[in-house]
Amino acid sequence: MLENRPPLPPFDFKSAQLKTRLAEDAWNTRDPERVALAYSPDSRWRNRSEFFTGRDAIRAFLTRKWEREQEYRLIKELWGFHENHISVRFSYECCDGQGQWMRAYGNEQWEFNAQGLMQRREASINDLLITEAERKFRWPAGPRPADHPGLTELGL
Repeated sequence: MLENRPPLPPFDFKSAQLKTRLAEDAWNTRDPERVALAYSPDSRWRNRSEFFTGRDAIRAFLTRKWEREQEYRLIKELWGFHENHISVRFSYECCDGQGQWMRAYGNEQWEFNAQGLMQRREASINDLLITEAERKFRWPAGPRPADHPGLTELGL
């Protein structure tokens, strides 16, 4: 039996917003083990042009991702929700091993099972090279502080 991961569907505005922020906070830990626990054991992913299934594949993907995307900072914003589905828009900033900064912009569609685990994630993402001076996500490593602006407030 799977452990519940509240908030559980069906979502209302408040619970969809909370689920979005909890996902953002988890991803900002850059801990593949912790993040993978939010997904069902058979979760199906599309991330850019990669397609894979299962927690082991998710852990491996996230490990590779955060090895090359250093100083990663992410903001997610609720876009819409219905029953067991949530749609978010997001942006993250990171740099590569040579110090080149990038901002990624994307949209995700999420589908949850009854236990609140994400069973499907589809992400479309575009990248923009930026300079260090153009960065907007400058909080210390870890979850975004409550008083840091979101995407809308940052004009993104």
